[in-house]
Amino acid sequence: MPDVNSVLAMLRHWSLEGEIRSVDYQFARFLDEQHQLSEKIQLLSALVSHELAAGNVCLPLSKLQDPRGHWSEEITGVVITMDWYSLELDGELLGDGSRVTPLVLDKDRVYLYRYWQYECQTAAALNSRNGRVDIDRSLLTDGLAKFFPEPDSIEIDWQKIAAAVAVQKRFAVISGGPGTGKTTTVIKLLALYIEQQRALGRSHSIQLAAPTGKAAARLAESISNAMVRLDIGEELKREIPTQASTLHRLLGVIPNSIRFRHDEENPLHLDLLVLDEASMVDLPMMARLLRALPDTARLILLGDKDQLASVEAGSVLGDICNWSGRLSYSMPQRQALAELCCLSGRSLNDFLHQGSHEGVAEPYAQTSLFDEDLSDLTIEVEATEDTFADCLAMLHKSYRFHDQSGIGFLARAVNGGQRDAVKSVLNSNYSDINILTLSQESYEALIKSVVDVYVGLFQRLYANELPEQLLERLMHFQLLCARREGEYGVSGLNERVYQGLKGRGLIQSDSAWYAGRPIMITRNDPALSLFNGDIGIAAEDSEGRLKVWFMSDGEMRSVLPSRLPEHETVFAMTIHKSQGSEFDRVCIILPPADSPLLSKELLYTGITRAKKQLDIVASEHVLFHATERRTNRAGGLALRLWGSN
Repeated sequence: MPDVNSVLAMLRHWSLEGEIRSVDYQFARFLDEQHQLSEKIQLLSALVSHELAAGNVCLPLSKLQDPRGHWSEEITGVVITMDWYSLELDGELLGDGSRVTPLVLDKDRVYLYRYWQYECQTAAALNSRNGRVDIDRSLLTDGLAKFFPEPDSIEIDWQKIAAAVAVQKRFAVISGGPGTGKTTTVIKLLALYIEQQRALGRSHSIQLAAPTGKAAARLAESISNAMVRLDIGEELKREIPTQASTLHRLLGVIPNSIRFRHDEENPLHLDLLVLDEASMVDLPMMARLLRALPDTARLILLGDKDQLASVEAGSVLGDICNWSGRLSYSMPQRQALAELCCLSGRSLNDFLHQGSHEGVAEPYAQTSLFDEDLSDLTIEVEATEDTFADCLAMLHKSYRFHDQSGIGFLARAVNGGQRDAVKSVLNSNYSDINILTLSQESYEALIKSVVDVYVGLFQRLYANELPEQLLERLMHFQLLCARREGEYGVSGLNERVYQGLKGRGLIQSDSAWYAGRPIMITRNDPALSLFNGDIGIAAEDSEGRLKVWFMSDGEMRSVLPSRLPEHETVFAMTIHKSQGSEFDRVCIILPPADSPLLSKELLYTGITRAKKQLDIVASEHVLFHATERRTNRAGGLALRLWGSN
């Protein structure tokens, strides 16, 4: 076994070689200077820190003994030679959480103390909200019948069930894929909530939020557009908010601090918070949000549990929706929903355990809480009390993808990790999907096609189209890729599109700034109310000054380029950054070599950004391997919510 000095030397070598981050080595080095670590703790501290870069909240001991781990052969060889299950708590470095220590050992998982605390706080807050609220049952039954009239067929109205679940609970999740009606469901359940509050003589302060600026803008737009179509009465419409805030704006960022103005000492002033795109929320942010919610406030999470997890550590929405086996509502919840939703004499149990979903559009039927796809796993004990599952509602039917939609079929096949199904879709010549095998020729054709799209944008810019119209046009098309660097990443693709536009005379400046440049903010700037993910476009104001224009809280505003926080050009963007957005047409390009970065969650997220047309440029073997690769983030939140921790 190497001695202490050689372990630190190895860690330094690995950091220089890029096997671990420099901060991982420096963390181990700092702890060693303070406490004279053993070789095992030196290595452990660096690897636990390293796991955060991969989005993992903790490091399972089983991973340390697994030669198939994601580390290089050099690291794996050193790691698996140590007996990690003989770790002992020492109260100074490796504790059990009862006092502050750099590392925490919880069962077979090792955490940095702060992330262990985030996980415990989040689980405790969610579990404490798993309770019913006072409702006027008769009024709610009438409201559900009014806002969700009986369909002509005997299909299940999943939106009605979701609304009934959410109105009864202090905490609820409504998960569904694109076009399954999350926005429609939310508007109707808010109308039900307002009616309930009126009947009980209570006030109701409702707020809408999303993780990023563009997601908040899209939520507000979706709510406003849907309100015009829905018949819920003008008085109720006036009380439903149509503006959404980012989480950072909602919580109140304190400059140069990781804290927010709103916390347990200064809670938010609201009765109900609807948070969209919840899959994008990382564990630290969710913990801070829950701390800032008043005890009596309700929280409704909206999102797609099958999308990519957050960029930072954790997979909160996935963990919340992560049950093992075939699990369904408790008996009290089934009886309540059967009564509230007036299921015409058919018990809810009949609906929940059907072998197929009546009326579910075949291109998009998710495996979920209610599916028979897990028929080999059965529930052993019928729950007679409320369970955590009673907070969840899944939307199954897609109203966007019709039964001849290639996008819908492909999304379902990728989401199921079904290689053969993906191959079948690609060979079926659907009109809304265009697949090109990656080659130098197809790469060049892709660049030309993207440049052609932006030529139209620049022509409208020179025709003096308003900045808000230019911003809206940016949402018609987007080029998506899997990584940031290289010829097939954001940097390479942005440069090629830039050169193509310049070659056509549409960019007439050698400066970094030019009219028509689309950008994305990559670092929060509370002073300017600009946050990571906000999209802007450069255009001249009425006095001929070049500014960058953003849509913020429903209003256009402009900022001088010199004042902007960190940002990047977004002719192309990563699939991660595209979350919270939808585009009429999406083009996805994957690199020629397979990589652990390429997963079914990444591919599914990219595919479901497209509303009308999807182009994919990729090698077949890379596409298939991505379909079969599932991302599993290490953490204990699901266990704390669903079973013994």
